[in-house]
Amino acid sequence: MSSTTGIHIAGRWQPGAAGIENRNPSDLSDMIGSYGQADAAQLDEALEAARKAQPLWWRAGVQKRHDVLMAIGTELMARAEEIGQMLSREEGKPLAEGKGEVFRAGQFFTYFAAEALRGHGDLAESVRPGIEIDVRREPVGVVAIISPWNFPVATPAWKIAPALAFGNAVVWKPANLTPASAVALTEIISRQDIPPGLFNLVSGPGREVGQRLVESPLVDAISFTGSVAVGRGIAASAIANMTKLQMEMGSKNPMLVMDDADLDLAVAHAANSAFGGTGQKCTAASRLIVHRAVHDAFVEKLTVAAKALKVGHALEAGTQIGPVVSDGQLQQNLDYIALGQSEGAQLLCGGERLERPTKGHFMAPAVFAGTSNAMRINREEMFAPITCVIKAEGYDEALALANDSAFGLTAGIMTRSLARASHFRANMRAGCVMVNLPTAGTDYHVPFGGRGASSYGPREQGRYAAEFYTTVKTAYVAAGAPQ
Repeated sequence: MSSTTGIHIAGRWQPGAAGIENRNPSDLSDMIGSYGQADAAQLDEALEAARKAQPLWWRAGVQKRHDVLMAIGTELMARAEEIGQMLSREEGKPLAEGKGEVFRAGQFFTYFAAEALRGHGDLAESVRPGIEIDVRREPVGVVAIISPWNFPVATPAWKIAPALAFGNAVVWKPANLTPASAVALTEIISRQDIPPGLFNLVSGPGREVGQRLVESPLVDAISFTGSVAVGRGIAASAIANMTKLQMEMGSKNPMLVMDDADLDLAVAHAANSAFGGTGQKCTAASRLIVHRAVHDAFVEKLTVAAKALKVGHALEAGTQIGPVVSDGQLQQNLDYIALGQSEGAQLLCGGERLERPTKGHFMAPAVFAGTSNAMRINREEMFAPITCVIKAEGYDEALALANDSAFGLTAGIMTRSLARASHFRANMRAGCVMVNLPTAGTDYHVPFGGRGASSYGPREQGRYAAEFYTTVKTAYVAAGAPQ
């Protein structure tokens, strides 16, 4: 597919009204390509095409939907190495993570291929004699999908797959930082035997294309992953049309390390959670709440582990942390380092821009100690390879600190105590709770989402996805009705 392409509408590729440059964050001299940007007229064309295609797709039946999704998923998994290399080149995550993301995206499609065949309705007895009740799920209609740059194939996959499985049409606006990944996924979907306009790619600026998309009365539902600020704006715009919303937004995920924890395992999981994907994950552990009895030993071991991580080119063998995605993101990270120091936090390691053989957005992973939960670095999502250690007197205080947040996406605890683990599972106010595991890492066949400012609307993934991508119809039929 030509690198000048970035828009797919009504079954065909189109040049954009404008273009953006896409450069490798590991090597800024590596120009990946120029990608098209849609304008308002092209977005309107996509929406009209989606409305025409959706009923055709619904009438095509479950076997057709299964076969198409299975073909998409199978190809993604077969091409995981090829597409994963391209993903890592443009997003900056280490190559193993890029390949793994593409393979996981394929699993989303094959999972929802099977969901398309499963029954999602009910028969019920009426309280009135001679009446049958049929409850079934029907597609919500045209779904607008707005996805982020940090998982440029997996996040759209877990939205697009259920949307198509349940009979909807899609208009997808991906992040501008990762256009090559969007084109690669669209190229696979566009080759399937689907009605023209069922799936549309409309890359473009958020203030123009994104805003027009969420305000459109032709959109029946919006699935968004991104920041809280943007999510609130989308909700305010969508309410005028009573558009159905599903939003995954910010996080400030805690990991509790108790005095009975396996300390080496706790350090390994904390480093994985905090620094994997360069800390650019909504499931990253940016608050490490550590029991005072093991605090000093844990901090010492974590600092050694953070310093030992290899930061380098995403495609280089041995790289554990790739570059930050963009210069703007890197500058924001450095601003948080300065903010933490101004708040009185102790920077134990990292936090500086790094020079590598290729010019890129490299940053040393940072550990703050001596922090309090009142500090902004412990209240705001940084989306950076930065983690903050908070000392707690005991389990009760640690749990209270963990719950003292506007967010509630993931949370973890490291402990050998079954009683503590059970209490934590029951009392931690988060959508996903991990026991003796990293806070990052979720399965595709079960629900994903959070509480508070982390999420709004029905859960994503697994069978729970039907709550968002379908609408329920209840039919009453008199048993003796004339034929």
